[in-house]
Amino acid sequence: MQMLYDSESFAVLHLRPDMEADAPAGTAKTEAQAHQLPRHGFEIVDKRSGKEVYLDGSWAEMFQKQILAWQLDAPTEEEVEDILDQYAGLAQQPVIIH
Repeated sequence: MQMLYDSESFAVLHLRPDMEADAPAGTAKTEAQAHQLPRHGFEIVDKRSGKEVYLDGSWAEMFQKQILAWQLDAPTEEEVEDILDQYAGLAQQPVIIH
């Protein structure tokens, strides 16, 4: 898991299939973890509403393209937050632990 963006209004996390590389050495996987398919996606937390949305599949691909565009254009914080606000409209899941 990698934090991509954190502000007063939003947090964006990238969850990667290779996240085991971030785990401390000697950490063993449980049997259930060994049988899970790796998931790649983005979690967008709307701190204002206390809700989050997880983007995977084609939604994650679209968001990845947005991130690449941001890297090329260096948008303002307001421009980033406007885009995140559009995705936050999809958020239905209340944030329990963050």
